[in-house]
Amino acid sequence: MEVVAEAGDGEEAVTLASEFQPDVAVMDIVMPKLNGIEATRKIKEIAPDIAILILTAYDDDEYVLGLLDAGAAGYLLKSARGQDLVQAIRAIKSGESVLHPKIIAKLLKRAIVTTVEEHKASGLLSERESEILRLVALGMSNKEIAEKLFLSQRTIKAHLTNIFNKFNVASRSEAIVKGLQWGLVTLENISNKVQG
Repeated sequence: MEVVAEAGDGEEAVTLASEFQPDVAVMDIVMPKLNGIEATRKIKEIAPDIAILILTAYDDDEYVLGLLDAGAAGYLLKSARGQDLVQAIRAIKSGESVLHPKIIAKLLKRAIVTTVEEHKASGLLSERESEILRLVALGMSNKEIAEKLFLSQRTIKAHLTNIFNKFNVASRSEAIVKGLQWGLVTLENISNKVQG
């Protein structure tokens, strides 16, 4: 793991991300000149392949939802241990999502489904894709999902690619948020899966 650049503010973060094209950018929310949400959005526009991990002390709903909507692949609170940060960086580089348990709880509480969204989502995913999305929302890795469903990791990855394409998203975190918004993942689904 190599640090290729360090930025002092949001604008510099966007410039350096564009110049160095790192695999992962670790960002805070509150930064001079350009906040974390706007910087994340700009980086994802310039270089969609850069995975962005938010490392911050803030867990306000507006920040969480804004950053995930802007394309952040992970959201870690600064109370996390150093080892957790290293694991999170490796995880989002390999396409996993990293959400602090407090953040997942917030997302579930905020999952409000409108009639329009339900209509839009009906029939969007296959039964298998919906099942995989719910397991992703539980925080399971591709390997764990493959073992649970008796499928290969390659098959799980193909299903996730289909889900990302159908949702027009680039990360597991974005897919979970979209699934919550559209009622494809609910607190009840997740509770049932945990009990099952």
